[in-house]
Amino acid sequence: MAHPRRAAARAQTLVSDFSKGMCVMSQPHFSSNPAAQPVDVVIMAAGKGTRMRSKTPKVLQRLAGRPLLQHVVDTAADLRARSVVVITGHGAIEVEAACAGFMGASATFDLNFVRQEPQLGTGHAVQQTVPVLPDDGVVVVLSGDVPLTQADTLFHLIQACGGDNLALLTLEQSNPAGYGRIVRNAEGVVQAIVEHKDATDAQRAITEIYSGIMAVPAARLKAWLARLDNKNAQQEYYLTDVVKFAVADGVPVVGYKIADAVQVAGVNSPVQLAELERAYQLQQAHRLMEEGVRLADPARFDVRGDLLCAHDVSIDVNCVFSGQVSLGEGVSIGANCVIANCVIEAGAVIHPFTHIDGEKQGVTVGAGALIGPFARLRPGAKLGAEVHIGNFVEVKNSTLAAGAKANHLAYLGDATVGERVNYGAGSITANYDGANKHRTVIEADVHVGSNCVLVAPVTIGAGGTVGGGSTITKSTEPGALSVARGKQVSIANWARPAKKPKA
Repeated sequence: MAHPRRAAARAQTLVSDFSKGMCVMSQPHFSSNPAAQPVDVVIMAAGKGTRMRSKTPKVLQRLAGRPLLQHVVDTAADLRARSVVVITGHGAIEVEAACAGFMGASATFDLNFVRQEPQLGTGHAVQQTVPVLPDDGVVVVLSGDVPLTQADTLFHLIQACGGDNLALLTLEQSNPAGYGRIVRNAEGVVQAIVEHKDATDAQRAITEIYSGIMAVPAARLKAWLARLDNKNAQQEYYLTDVVKFAVADGVPVVGYKIADAVQVAGVNSPVQLAELERAYQLQQAHRLMEEGVRLADPARFDVRGDLLCAHDVSIDVNCVFSGQVSLGEGVSIGANCVIANCVIEAGAVIHPFTHIDGEKQGVTVGAGALIGPFARLRPGAKLGAEVHIGNFVEVKNSTLAAGAKANHLAYLGDATVGERVNYGAGSITANYDGANKHRTVIEADVHVGSNCVLVAPVTIGAGGTVGGGSTITKSTEPGALSVARGKQVSIANWARPAKKPKA
């Protein structure tokens, strides 16, 4: 399927446009469909994406941690679409399976797939949707490789359609080579879209281009699709030809022009994907800074999910946030941290090079806790207030009560740790017996010495002490000193083994 545009704008243009305030940052939350008529979204996702040089279909390449197509489907959900029709072709089975998977059980629209085989142009692609599109709605045509179009922009485009007009999303482009040109008459009324290869020199001088996105009444779209032909330079069926049919039929063609190149930038190569990634991340950085977050360098910052920040949060360079992350008031994140699916409460400090990933279970870091550097918190770690987790300490599926400390080179897995416990360097909970996981309970005010092994299931009684180097296999009484190690033996004048002389 030929894309209606060629290349995405370069990264410098995208970032420049954003920095001039052209990007709308907020996402709308509609209580109902934004049009009097139902909205049906068509997503073109059949292209091979040869320039990506990847076995993964182009629309499944990732931007901000999610497939390009998922961004577009999520936008359709924001529009409260009645249905979404995805046109597949190259890698159809993989694309359809992925789309059904990331749509989620909570989707509020019907999802349909149609195949475009062979791929004979954008008009031919949309022709495949005719049997599954109701006649009573407004159709919004999107591209699966244009991920950052915002729902409020489409809301205004649907309003411009009004259920009767053909509405086109357009953009002023200083270098319009490869794009379809918007041709207007002397009164400024849209008369046609002319593809670059078919344009005259005068038409190629036009700087208003078609984004590939339109809103159109379904009944009229179906009638116009039936009239398409391939009498053009590429011998393809152009969806853009519906404009000349609308003009011929006396149907108003409305151009809704925006100035934000990021919203209509497509992805055809790894270079363009990287450029759009940086433009998107700069958007997120500016949004957070406007909300009061202190970023050491907005150019070295990545959000690949949802990041919610309270007041006076500070984030150093090269941090990556994935999944659902919440940072409480006054949280400080050091450089080079990777943080996913967790809640970090007020005043906590995450020192550099810390790795936190809660996956499905989540991770909680209590108020005023100190984590890292070089610490790892795995799924199910729940840390209370003022907990200290130091360098090269790993915590998995464990609860640490307020004031507990594990400052050096330690492992806590499947453990319940009481208040004010001091857990020594080099100590581990031996939670796995080769078949099953078992739990270790360390009650309040316990001191565990260095290089200890606590063999689960075991309980260390409140206030107890475990001598350094001990392997504890039985539960201990509260307040007891427990030492379990071999008696030291020293042999005088011990002769070390010597190497045999070479023959």
